[in-house]
Amino acid sequence: MAEQRDAVDLGAALRSLRRRADLSQRELAELSGVPQATLARIESGRAMDPRFRTVERLVRAAGGKVAVGAIGRAETADGPSAPPLDGPSAAPLDGPSAVPPDGLLPVVPHDGLRDAAGRRYPAHLDAWEVREPKDWPGAWWANWYNLPPSLWPLPLPAATYERNRAYRDKRRWAAEIRRTVRLRRVTGGLPATSWRFVAELPGGELVGELRAYERSRHLMYGDGPSGDREIVLDGVLVAGNYQRLGIGRRLVGLLTDEMDRAGIRSAQAVARCGGVDLLLACGYQLEASRPWSLRLDRRPAVAD
Repeated sequence: MAEQRDAVDLGAALRSLRRRADLSQRELAELSGVPQATLARIESGRAMDPRFRTVERLVRAAGGKVAVGAIGRAETADGPSAPPLDGPSAAPLDGPSAVPPDGLLPVVPHDGLRDAAGRRYPAHLDAWEVREPKDWPGAWWANWYNLPPSLWPLPLPAATYERNRAYRDKRRWAAEIRRTVRLRRVTGGLPATSWRFVAELPGGELVGELRAYERSRHLMYGDGPSGDREIVLDGVLVAGNYQRLGIGRRLVGLLTDEMDRAGIRSAQAVARCGGVDLLLACGYQLEASRPWSLRLDRRPAVAD
């Protein structure tokens, strides 16, 4: 049983190294000179006792290094402590172990997913569950037609992945932006009735902004108590490269949260094109009494 556990750990380590190096099984096999079939057996755990030289060639080709011996044991007052037993970054008690140069193995997030034949999805790609047509690159009709499931031209798979590396890298970049972008309200240097929210990356780059102002419904409409306030949304701006990542919706959601804390129950906005869809998705409703927006362009006078 120990040998089987070691083989499974080695397979998980190789899958993690391939993901780190952005290599498919075929590409790693070509770089290492090890047949792809051998690599596939090791990663799946079917190769119970791979040769050390084979493991070394695979690990080095993937940018890792091989450590031999009792990996992960730390000396304590009571003797050596036991190493971790589970997870792709855990090393076997004894024998060879695949270790990247910095000692950290990336997690393969979709390692638990299986296709219809029970096989893992490629470790160097990103696989995800398919819950609706827009989750599946093969659903060419998803963005143009709102078809009920009974009219879908193709059945949806349980999970999928994107083979195109440019699309995949863009997807990973977008996930990283969603994870790291930070939203906050700006209060310094603004009038008390001005509301400003910004979205920033860790380095301080401004990628989104929402501006609004507060007004009294009593002064505006002549009815209601003088303390009855509402918010007027001036605009939501998101830098071009960062649009369609949910930043605008998060900014509007942050405004709504601040309204709740301030006890303000109403907001007004005038929008067009994509701004209308954004606000509708955030719970705003169209007003039949205000179906248009007005604009004035002042042109310079022509000299006689």
